[in-house]
Amino acid sequence: MVQFGNLKIKVAIVFAATALFACGGGEKPALVKKAEERVKATRPEFSGDSAYNFVQKQVDFGPRVPNTTAHVACGNFLAAQLARFDFEVIEQQTQVVAFDQTKLNIKNIIGAYKPELNNRVLLFAHWDTRPNADQDEERQSEPILGANDGASGVGVLLEIARQIQKAKPTIGVDIIFFDAEDYAGPNGSTEDYCLGSQYWAKNMHKIGYSANFGILLDMVGAKDAIFAKEYNSMVYASAYVHHVWNIADDLNHGKYFDDQTTRHVGIDDHVYVNTLAKIPSIDIIQFDPETRSFAPHWHTHDDNMDIIDTQTLVAVGETVLATVLMEAN
Repeated sequence: MVQFGNLKIKVAIVFAATALFACGGGEKPALVKKAEERVKATRPEFSGDSAYNFVQKQVDFGPRVPNTTAHVACGNFLAAQLARFDFEVIEQQTQVVAFDQTKLNIKNIIGAYKPELNNRVLLFAHWDTRPNADQDEERQSEPILGANDGASGVGVLLEIARQIQKAKPTIGVDIIFFDAEDYAGPNGSTEDYCLGSQYWAKNMHKIGYSANFGILLDMVGAKDAIFAKEYNSMVYASAYVHHVWNIADDLNHGKYFDDQTTRHVGIDDHVYVNTLAKIPSIDIIQFDPETRSFAPHWHTHDDNMDIIDTQTLVAVGETVLATVLMEAN
């Protein structure tokens, strides 16, 4: 996630959202009908310990920065896990040019459950880690472990994949681990970030691919995390934000899912999924509306396993999995 306070960027996003809705990419009438009926969500099976272990496995590889051996090894691990849970795996490999003209060998890892179905939900997170600790006071040029910023969203989605294998819902589910989300300089432009999702949205893994909606998980594992209603999510897909937050409330996770809407806090992978792929998508991301900032460990070396909490992983995992299972009914 790149953070900006530029009004021009904010206005541009609003215009882009208007264009998106004009092209028919707005919210689905079926979802609005469900919201009116307000069928309470049922708590699904989800293991916080399992999700935690998936986070730990990634961190054990070290920083997962493109063009490193740790990045290659972790990518192979993630693809193998999705295959183990009966997801059809596609590895979308390409080379992109980073902000500093470095050529990055990146890989978007895509897992498809019941790929033959047209009724689909898209879940995604980024799996790379930041190449520099620009918000730290020490070792700013060194990469971070990214336990929360990277590994937490992927860990929750791997546990969701494990539970989907067991539950066997009658809906298609796609899980994408986007690469090169965080490879940018401290003062990078919006286009410097989210290189993997930009590439995928322009070169989707399946011709004519679409999904009912998408959910991005970014920084979803820290103790006492607050997930306010993210600004861009409200611009592009507000009905889905309300739907997911209502499900969180049904499951007694309201202390994590705050009803306030954030100001514009930056560009994340879901923006390109909305604007380029035309799939209405929301972002569950830690951002405290009171302090108006990300967590203190953001883009620092303190983003390690010490800040990961199983209860937060459960709150997010149960909410997202319940959303998927409700869509199948």
